[in-house]
Amino acid sequence: MDLDSLLQVLIPSWEAVAILFIFFFYLAIAGSVLPGRIIPGVILSDRTRLHYRCNGLLSLLLLVALLGIGVKMNYISPTAISDRGLELLSATFWFSVLATFLLCIAGYSSSSQSSSLKPRATGNFIHDWWFGIQLNPHFLGIDLKFFFVRAGMMGWLLINLSVLARSVLNATLSQSMILYQTFCAIYVIDYFVHEEYMTSTWDIIAERLGFMLVFGDLVWIPFTFSIQGWWLLTNRAELTTAATIANCLVFLIGYLVFRGSNKQKHMFKKNSKALIWGKPPKVVGGKLLASGYWGIARHCNYLGDLLLALSFSLPCGISSPIPYFYPMYLLILLIWRERRDEARCAEKYKDIWAEYTKLVPWRILPYVY
Repeated sequence: MDLDSLLQVLIPSWEAVAILFIFFFYLAIAGSVLPGRIIPGVILSDRTRLHYRCNGLLSLLLLVALLGIGVKMNYISPTAISDRGLELLSATFWFSVLATFLLCIAGYSSSSQSSSLKPRATGNFIHDWWFGIQLNPHFLGIDLKFFFVRAGMMGWLLINLSVLARSVLNATLSQSMILYQTFCAIYVIDYFVHEEYMTSTWDIIAERLGFMLVFGDLVWIPFTFSIQGWWLLTNRAELTTAATIANCLVFLIGYLVFRGSNKQKHMFKKNSKALIWGKPPKVVGGKLLASGYWGIARHCNYLGDLLLALSFSLPCGISSPIPYFYPMYLLILLIWRERRDEARCAEKYKDIWAEYTKLVPWRILPYVY
């Protein structure tokens, strides 16, 4: 890496800062005014619940349409993002650092006793800065945790679209690039179609908002999930027909497991008597679902996520480990998270959890782990 590239990583340009804040401003306005279903969140420990306006799909489609019009009228370059990749990475990283410090200040000074805003400080600043102090902090009426993950998912798609535009302009568009872009676009659009499922995930209901989540949402998701696209800009991978079909099957299986397991969990939390695969659910201790995917492995959704991550990298072939950074990192992350989840569930559910682990012994992949 030369000095100019290093400075781009360390010092964001004004253009990158402007792009980032225009993006955030759009999301704040669109998220507040566009129509969408109001979804009640899970009941918190103080018996209150937050409500979420799930209009992410409409916000995304409108944004892409506006950008498309801007490109058509020559107001915006289709490669504005891909031409400033490192600059935007730098701007987003430093925003994440600053935002987390402000969250810490707000958390330490808060006297709220509500479950979503009650400060849970340990006294160890590094720990509090990393893991967060408050569960669901708000700014100007915006739920920041929900906002940041929405920004990360949309940012990933926007980066990919700009990389795709650069590939077309460079006349390097390949089957591998089309395959990767298609899988990612389906994944992101599907995420927003089912955005309400996010309201019952562990990140939303249990993790406090600190640097781990802010950085993960705003930096890690868009900039590491798009590594394969960046790699394909300068490298060509030739796939056989059999490899292409296998890649599509990995994506399809991963999608079915990931979406199906998350849907089952979400529906069970809304209605504990909802049918799972056409049958009444098997419930352990009246609290834990042990039917469907959740009767196969205790974290079957992680298996689906890993298969999807692998399917995003397979279009790049096997000539380099770089495109496989995302699935390799995700494997480590999900095993770490699974261990944390297991410890929390064992503490929360006690004997019920012990009974569930006997009934469903496999953690992620049946007969392996």
